[in-house]
Amino acid sequence: MWKEFKEFIMRGNVMDLAVGVIIGGAFSSIVTSLVNNIIMPLLGIIIGGIDFTSLTIKIRDAEIQYGMFLQNVIDFLIIAFCIFIMVKIVNKLMHFKKKKVEEEKAPEVIKSNEEILLEEIRDLLKAQGKTTKAKKSRS
Repeated sequence: MWKEFKEFIMRGNVMDLAVGVIIGGAFSSIVTSLVNNIIMPLLGIIIGGIDFTSLTIKIRDAEIQYGMFLQNVIDFLIIAFCIFIMVKIVNKLMHFKKKKVEEEKAPEVIKSNEEILLEEIRDLLKAQGKTTKAKKSRS
């Protein structure tokens, strides 16, 4: 059982997933900082100095912090947009790499002068043979 677990962990997909989660966590903190420290203050200035995080509705004893919800939605949209851009870039790079590999696999065949001359002679002989057959069939 330990051996199977070790094989499972060492598979490429699991390792890629682990790296993705770690990088995603670090990226999330960067985007959260971008939203909290740059975008939201600017947005607050634009809409009249409102701080989204302090927006609340009080219903009896419950306080609904819809400002925090709005901020989390904006966080999500920015993260989703950044991931979308990153995926587009990676797809372009993969397409470029695939195209480059295909070009390397099928190198252009360059014919030597001798091959070109031999092909011309072959074509002339074929043409001459057709005209000879046509003359014989007429007679």
